[in-house]
Amino acid sequence: MSETNPAAPTDTSVDAAPHRYTAAMAAEIEARWQDFWDAEGTYAAPNPKGDLAGDPELVAKPKKFIMDMFPYPSGAGLHVGHPLGYIATDVFARFQRMTGHNVLHTLGFDAFGLPAEQYAVQTGTHPRVSTEGNIENMKAQLRRLGLGHDKRRSFATIDPDYYKWTQWIFLQIFNSWYDDEAKKARPIAELIAQFESGERAVPGGRSWDALTAAERADVLSEYRLAYASDAPVNWCPGLGTVLANEEVTADGRSERGNFPVFKAKLRQWNMRITAYADRLIDDLDALDWPEAIKLQQRNWIGRSEGARVDFPIDGENITVFTTRPDTLFGATYMVLAPEHPLVEKFTPAAWPEGTHDVWTGGHATPAEAVAAYRAQAAAKSDVERQAEAKDKTGVFIGAYASNPVNGEQIPVFIADYVLMGYGTGAIMAVPAGDQRDFEFARAFELPITCIVEPTDGRGTDTSTWEDAFASYDAKIINSSGEGISLDGLPVAEAKARITEWLERSGVGEGTINFRLRDWLFSRQRYWGEPFPIVYDEDGVAHSLPESMLPLELPEVEDYSPRTFDPDDADTSPETPLSRNEDWVNVTLDLGDGRGPRKYRRETNTMPNWAGSCWYELRYLDPHNSEALVDPEIEQYWMGPRQGQPHGGVDLYVGGAEHAVLHLLYARFWSKVLFDLGHVSSAEPFHKLFNQGMIQAYVYRDARGIAVPAAEVEERDGAYYYQGEKVSRLLGKMGKSLKNAVTPDEICEEYGADTLRLYEMAMGPLDVSRPWDTRAVVGQYRLLQRLWRNVVDEASGEVTVSDAEPDEDTLRALHKAIDGVRGDLEGMRFNTAIAKVTELNNHLTKAGGALPRSVAEALVLLIAPLAPHIAEELWRKLGHTDSVVHQDLPVADPAYVVDESVTCVVQIKGKVKARLEVSPTISDEELEKVALADDKVVAALDGAGIRKVIVRAPKLVNIVPA
Repeated sequence: MSETNPAAPTDTSVDAAPHRYTAAMAAEIEARWQDFWDAEGTYAAPNPKGDLAGDPELVAKPKKFIMDMFPYPSGAGLHVGHPLGYIATDVFARFQRMTGHNVLHTLGFDAFGLPAEQYAVQTGTHPRVSTEGNIENMKAQLRRLGLGHDKRRSFATIDPDYYKWTQWIFLQIFNSWYDDEAKKARPIAELIAQFESGERAVPGGRSWDALTAAERADVLSEYRLAYASDAPVNWCPGLGTVLANEEVTADGRSERGNFPVFKAKLRQWNMRITAYADRLIDDLDALDWPEAIKLQQRNWIGRSEGARVDFPIDGENITVFTTRPDTLFGATYMVLAPEHPLVEKFTPAAWPEGTHDVWTGGHATPAEAVAAYRAQAAAKSDVERQAEAKDKTGVFIGAYASNPVNGEQIPVFIADYVLMGYGTGAIMAVPAGDQRDFEFARAFELPITCIVEPTDGRGTDTSTWEDAFASYDAKIINSSGEGISLDGLPVAEAKARITEWLERSGVGEGTINFRLRDWLFSRQRYWGEPFPIVYDEDGVAHSLPESMLPLELPEVEDYSPRTFDPDDADTSPETPLSRNEDWVNVTLDLGDGRGPRKYRRETNTMPNWAGSCWYELRYLDPHNSEALVDPEIEQYWMGPRQGQPHGGVDLYVGGAEHAVLHLLYARFWSKVLFDLGHVSSAEPFHKLFNQGMIQAYVYRDARGIAVPAAEVEERDGAYYYQGEKVSRLLGKMGKSLKNAVTPDEICEEYGADTLRLYEMAMGPLDVSRPWDTRAVVGQYRLLQRLWRNVVDEASGEVTVSDAEPDEDTLRALHKAIDGVRGDLEGMRFNTAIAKVTELNNHLTKAGGALPRSVAEALVLLIAPLAPHIAEELWRKLGHTDSVVHQDLPVADPAYVVDESVTCVVQIKGKVKARLEVSPTISDEELEKVALADDKVVAALDGAGIRKVIVRAPKLVNIVPA
């Protein structure tokens, strides 16, 4: 806003105080120490071995691995909201170094993905060129903040030396399967050996030797943890690519670009993350994560216990999963997802005799009805299909299935409220107990059988019901058949009994189902990791040998996938790589003994999530060209230890928005690598901390268009831009909202240390807070007062003395030390700054030269928060080594406790006296002192005492007789 900024450091007395701490001095100090840290390798964290080995004494100390979530190098650069988490982890890392730890803290760049590709399409600039330029700009901005990163360990996901190992991990996943008995991934070669030996039966009953290569590939594809399949996908014509479920918004549009998303069937790569659903849920218990994030992951995975039930139809079965098998006697019809693969098989040529007109949709044949309804459903998103619309739609397919508990023939429909991606894509409809089924049954004149005794007085005549009745407490009724009766049982007992009957009868079994779907891993993009997969002339997929990695992206002239009318669902992807014939069609010797052969490369690329699924491991051993990571190095930094049974990064800081994307995917990759013996850590991140957001006011004109916040004027409580009144609302900070403030601006005006202190002092780290440039001056003034307490502003000389501090100063100092250490350990950086400020103010008021011991302790306390000024003052105080690796002061307990505390004395619950007593006084001593006090004696006025309750040192409660 354009009002005068009281924070602006415009001292007019600089000539009189040439050594005053100003923005110009801060800039000079900060640049000089950043150069020193780089030259000296101050933040280099030694490994126990390898090319980054060194300093065995430091390696012998406890380790701390501290990480930020991968930044994406945007062309817009950073605004002051972006560094919040980076500064916080830097403060914490500095604290850990000063408390005796070997700290690994570095930062790389997540650089594949859509933004760079879109920029390339618009400008004709190769995405690598623009991305690398953005990275350099971001590095410069982050360096200016004084972040203590081990720069030897930094990389970008677009570096071929990095994505070689992303491709290598993909091949480990491709060449493995999940053994349900062992509950772990195993090499696919072990599965093949089981098929060859006959230990495991080949699906279909044939011998392994009798299968063709293509048939064997099809069998293995049903087991591989990475597999290609024709499956329903989220097709976004406007982006020209398919999307994972997690990339589709709640209203059925693309998260990026806000385009419509349609269901289509395409051949795509998938990751069998569902095999790990149980472990992904169960292992959350041992992680130190926010409960809200754990809950989001549990809900996304969606584990539910129930039963699988087979409904016979034409000699085959339609299988459903239900959490309420006790309601089977109330199943009066079935519904399949429109995409269900059995629909065509069970759809007859003509309508069966007696078909109700309302079931046919007005079509002459079942095939016509099914085709028309499928087209209608394909135009809706999953969210739209699941919306609680009162008008239920569907169509009878012309077939009946048999209810296994009573043999009743029930009609089979397709309806869009059943999704192929959830459960089995088929449901048994129990309209008495499910509202959607109830509304569908009413619309299609289907029977409704009451199977749970209503407890709300409505009775059992469903013709009078206005809605369904669902209960887990009521008793089961109308549920008896041959060999089974559930009548009169409570729900839990009925579920157990019917499940046992299903298993005994061979028509079902108790099972667990998950909401989680396999991870769609293909993108129709150029700017991503190429798949290390080639196809032979029979269409069989082969993995490239490790010697051919990395498979680098070819140079292309056109980076864009073919996009379409966003509303045209009848389209299919065309990838940029598919247009490069020389790269796609190759002759290779894969080292499998078959010699050179012709192959076709995979022309999809991996999603941008791939590179961030494992980057914590590359930080450990970034220059290893022979292995993903050296086992000893991985064990040292990430292996299991006391309190961290699954291992992982000691602290991971980032936004809560990645709860079910990056975090879930990274956990899956870690577990596969753990199962295969490549790492000792089964979880990537032991402790997770979600920082809040720095917000800013957004000002909009009468059209709703954002106007530049810096040019808005405040007059009489209203806001004006160019004379016109505008609205103000607190929201995100960003270039598009015209309210972004860059860290460069604040560093120019105040210095990086001031920016660091302000961002940490704004409030608790996990809470969002509004940015206020005018408030930055408070931290700037703190640094100026700190500087004056050590340095003479006129001469530049240090003013400390060798005198011993008095007791008041010692108490203030040690209380600050005790408080700051605890706050830094607990990441309560705002209160740590408050305690440093309180101490500094105490010293300022005391006047005179600071005792050297106090000045040095003060500098060490602020060093994690404001490292540049701390280094400068540490050097001025006569030290030649860096402050970074100094020991943080430890409080003397004798000075932390108060000399005296106030004890309240109550009689009949009313305060009659206040006593100043020792904080270590005993209950017996305190009772004697209280009873001898003149005010207490007078208040008792000779009355006897029935009871004295003492809570030393703060309370005495006297109960008169």
